Amino acid sequence: MAERPMTTRKTPRISSRKQPKQARSNQLVSAVLEAAAQVLAKEGAQRFTTARVAERAGVSVGSLYQYFPNKAAILFRLQSDEWRQTTDLLSAILKDTAKPPHERLRTLVHAFVRSECDEAQMRVALNDAAPLYRDAPEAKQARANGERTLQAFMREVLPHTPRAARQRAGDLIGTTLSSVGKQFSESPRTAPEIKAYADAMSDMFLAYIERVGQR
Repeated sequence: MAERPMTTRKTPRISSRKQPKQARSNQLVSAVLEAAAQVLAKEGAQRFTTARVAERAGVSVGSLYQYFPNKAAILFRLQSDEWRQTTDLLSAILKDTAKPPHERLRTLVHAFVRSECDEAQMRVALNDAAPLYRDAPEAKQARANGERTLQAFMREVLPHTPRAARQRAGDLIGTTLSSVGKQFSESPRTAPEIKAYADAMSDMFLAYIERVGQR
């Protein structure tokens, strides 16, 4: 039996086909995204389809395709909106130089963990859908924006630390915050539990930064 030639898997197109310019178009896109979030939360990533989204939004599949070429584009839009909100939150807190760095980092950890818990169901579903878009250039660029903000903060708090060590510290903190926050939020949490966990994580990060700065 002859072997089939290997094919290279193409990266899905996740950019919107066009940007809405009129109020009616904006309303349609908003309705699609709201419906997509509902379908994703209810059905999960495996049963998420453009047909289900269009039906829930009350629009035709053809109208949906005017703005989103496939389901990967819809999912990426949901994810990129979440990334942008998180990045804006991170930037606003870390760039508030009126407060000392240790206070900003503690505030960031608390805000991030609360956010993870508040939107846990959607985040888990988006994580399940990530293979559809995570390797696309747009996804990599979105993640890089948040990483740059954190690295800028690390330059501020560790100005005399070698660049490689400083970047490693920033990567470790960012990865730990994201991974541990996701795992923690997968179970229902009370406000006192969230506060205690965020306090402990903040203490860990601050102790680590202090140690790196003393080397």
